[in-house]
Amino acid sequence: MAAGKSTIGKKLARRLDVKFCDLDDLIAERHGAIADIFAQQGETQFRRYEYEALAQAVDSPASVIALGGGAVTHEPSLALLKKNAYRVFIKLSPAQTLMRIRRSQNIRPLLGEAPKASEVEAIYARRLPLYLESDLVVDTDRLSPARVADVIAEWMRRESIEL
Repeated sequence: MAAGKSTIGKKLARRLDVKFCDLDDLIAERHGAIADIFAQQGETQFRRYEYEALAQAVDSPASVIALGGGAVTHEPSLALLKKNAYRVFIKLSPAQTLMRIRRSQNIRPLLGEAPKASEVEAIYARRLPLYLESDLVVDTDRLSPARVADVIAEWMRRESIEL
């Protein structure tokens, strides 16, 4: 959450001259606001919508895809990613995450209107093992979004990854 996936993803997509896809935007276009989906239909239904959007995204021409922070907690989505994508973990400390969430006007459905450090830390701790399975981990606490995009593009060149 709040790691800058969309901002970094857009910069990386421009740098690579490929399409950018934000799954949360796709889901919201089709099913309404993310917070409303969580409130009215629950997280399980949201993860189904997320999987559908992800399946469409990985089936389209090469692109940079920004996922929601919890996408990897849904086994079908994780399996689809492992099979069809290079996964990059945009690592942000829980303290930085909380600071960004509190500055944001977006309410995070899993945290509510007054997020607490303990809640952010608990979510981070649960998800971290899945995040660390990524192909690349970029620690972003002290990096600008442009620099993170550079790091990812440099890694892709070193690994001979072409989209």
